[in-house]
Amino acid sequence: MIVPRRINTWIMLAVGVVACSVAPLNPVWLDTVILTGILALISLSAGLSFGQAGILSMAQGAFAAIGAYATAVCATRFGLPFGLPAWVGLALAITLPAALAWALARMVTRMPELAVALATLALATLLEIIARNWDSVTGGYIGIAGIPPVEGFSEGWRFNILVWLFVLLAVFCYENLMRSAHGRALNIVKHDRTRAMADGIAVAPLLSAMLATSGAMAGAGGWLYAHYITYMSPHSLDTYASISALLMAVVGGAGYILGPVLGTFLLSLLGKLLPAQEAQGLFYGGALIVILIIAPEGLLGGIHRLIDKIAARRAATVAAAVPEREQDARPAEAAP
Repeated sequence: MIVPRRINTWIMLAVGVVACSVAPLNPVWLDTVILTGILALISLSAGLSFGQAGILSMAQGAFAAIGAYATAVCATRFGLPFGLPAWVGLALAITLPAALAWALARMVTRMPELAVALATLALATLLEIIARNWDSVTGGYIGIAGIPPVEGFSEGWRFNILVWLFVLLAVFCYENLMRSAHGRALNIVKHDRTRAMADGIAVAPLLSAMLATSGAMAGAGGWLYAHYITYMSPHSLDTYASISALLMAVVGGAGYILGPVLGTFLLSLLGKLLPAQEAQGLFYGGALIVILIIAPEGLLGGIHRLIDKIAARRAATVAAAVPEREQDARPAEAAP
């Protein structure tokens, strides 16, 4: 089967058009779709780090929090003209998490997966403690309120378009990256690091660059979150956000580009149907167990496997329908 180029980007464009067209019809839908888009961006960062680079990062929520705090401080403390703090905050929200993720990856990428997960979890916990106690910058437990909306996108339907443009751009860059030489090298590193080093691939710099890219993506999600909620505190994007992003990526299919987006849609929208907030943790855990049993590679992996089985069955049926004498036919000898 020939896969069209940038098929993921085109699918994401269609999803974004539907989300931006239907969501404004109802304020509840609009709020849900905006938050789902922001979570999808953070989940995409988890899919890039874990599904493609094999780095089990538990700090994606912390990277998003850095981006959110950066733009919150920039928008509320600096005396820049109206409109500029948000875009200066965007630059900080992308570069600061990327720099921290790169430095962290340089130290932990040679460790086993479990050790990497614990190291990133420790970093996320440390950043949460700093956010709670650095009152002069983060506001401590009170947080930062009054974050202004992005100029030109103060209305909900406009901000929804901005969110899904970010998601579309992330998917576009993600797909181009995986089609490039770096993406092919990353695929080798994920499956066999020894072979990758034997092939001359600089494993540590490549993994560091991938985690830095995922950190920048999560930081952009934090930027959107801060300007939509207009409030940021240590509890806004904590360790639970990191775990949720990773679960969404795994449920949808972390090894597929659109897997995290699918997992975010499923868990976020179904989570809205639960009667209590406390039941979401139980629901997420149950969904993860069911998905790992039915489709170990996530929903998109299960769908891909089902399509392959159907195609193989059809091919076998067609082959069986051809008469055996036609399959073994030889050119008849010419009559004298």
